[in-house]
Amino acid sequence: MSSLLLVRNGRRAISVIGGGRRGTNALSGVHPAARRTIIDLSYSAHFMDFQGSSIPSSMKKLMVNKLSPNFREAVAMQTVAVPTPGDADLLVRNRFVGVNASDINYTSGRYDPSVKPPFDAGFEGIGEVVGLGLSASSRFTIGDTVAYFTSGAFSEYTVVKAKESIPVPAVKPEFLTLLVSGATAYIALKRLGDLKEGETVLVTAAAGGTGQFAVQFAKQAGCHVIGTCSSNEKAGFLKSIGCDRPINYTSEDLAKTLKKEYPKGIDVVYESVGGSVLELAVKSLATKGRLIVIGFISGYQSASGFPPFRGDTLPVRLLQKSASVRGFFLPHFFSDYREALGSMMQMFAKGTLQCEVDCGDLSEEGKFEGLESVFRAVDFMYAGKNLGKVVVEVIPPAVSNSKL
Repeated sequence: MSSLLLVRNGRRAISVIGGGRRGTNALSGVHPAARRTIIDLSYSAHFMDFQGSSIPSSMKKLMVNKLSPNFREAVAMQTVAVPTPGDADLLVRNRFVGVNASDINYTSGRYDPSVKPPFDAGFEGIGEVVGLGLSASSRFTIGDTVAYFTSGAFSEYTVVKAKESIPVPAVKPEFLTLLVSGATAYIALKRLGDLKEGETVLVTAAAGGTGQFAVQFAKQAGCHVIGTCSSNEKAGFLKSIGCDRPINYTSEDLAKTLKKEYPKGIDVVYESVGGSVLELAVKSLATKGRLIVIGFISGYQSASGFPPFRGDTLPVRLLQKSASVRGFFLPHFFSDYREALGSMMQMFAKGTLQCEVDCGDLSEEGKFEGLESVFRAVDFMYAGKNLGKVVVEVIPPAVSNSKL
């Protein structure tokens, strides 16, 4: 997915669901956390919770200094001053940040050639409000917990527009999984999948950040769900969230398995891998089948960013089966975002939606803690080792020099 455009265009979607009036939450069924009051500084242009959150004078952040699909080559850690929020802004102390496959598309400059280094990295964060502008104080207060997706998330503190911030009841990494990964699966399957009870749905990279949601939503629709994965551990996880037929493609031949066990074909495919997997998905479609393309991660690390695809027979195959291939880009579905996020938040609160987070606890070097571990987290994801959404826990530095 084009994260740059998602960040820029996604602001309209965020403004629809974020920034409710003080004391309310824009998502029904979600109760805000208890708030800490601050001294009345209404004569000031902004409020900063120096004592309560111990805001330091400097912070660490990741910056893209060179265009490259190699994240380690493109990005470097820098120490900069903690920014001051503008009139309509929030200063968020990041507790968790999300890692996305498209982070390296952004570092390679593929989305907008006009953007030149240096520029910020990272798109998703969740944390506490520790400072805010005067106008923003009509909607938020110090101590509120918010989630967001906008550029500059790979930082210990991030300034976010109040209207683009999403109130959440607690600083839990699970809420990060819903912003893009969950919303993509929810809306894509609802609007483009046209799911019908009893249909067969194939989800590729099913144990990943967005695949886990596609499996659950397809199952909730009464479908028979197939999920591809790369290990027996992931296959076990897929079974636990309702997947009827996990296929570990490292030990089973995916093409032979689909042909043997599903001779009538697949009704809906939720595809994020690209290349040969996409080719197989096209061949495996049933009559009137629908293939939804939400990404092509297998090509992101290449020079072009696109995996090889032999599509010369695509028109014939689609015609013969009255099938279709449909692309999905989240910013094109702003009108669905509020309902999608609200529904998922309620399902999570009720325990009917599992939001699997991988913080690297089982990685060789241990849990992803601190911004420096973002580099490991990206490598971990591209090695196909993650189970669920890859998330880094940000540890703000110990205070030795206050801004006050």
